[in-house]
Amino acid sequence: MAPDREPTFDEAATAVLLALQPGEVVTYGEVAAEAGFPGAARAVGRLLSTGEGDLPWWRVVNASGRLVPGHEVEHERRLVAEGVAVTDGRIRMGRRR
Repeated sequence: MAPDREPTFDEAATAVLLALQPGEVVTYGEVAAEAGFPGAARAVGRLLSTGEGDLPWWRVVNASGRLVPGHEVEHERRLVAEGVAVTDGRIRMGRRR
């Protein structure tokens, strides 16, 4: 990125996602807000579902803590491997679990 321009949504959100550490879980909305695009939670979901690269998608849940529909088994497996407790397809909510 050139120093004289603002990062795009994808660049900013990717930076937030890549900064997440093992066991750290955030919501789509938190990623958007931290990237400087509050209210763009759905765009984070789009980035994770269509983006290139190895983004840590399993560290992101919806606002109620629910895992990615259709990928719950793998999502839970990855979170549990990082020490995150999952109960009934959800994680306990709280900032940066």
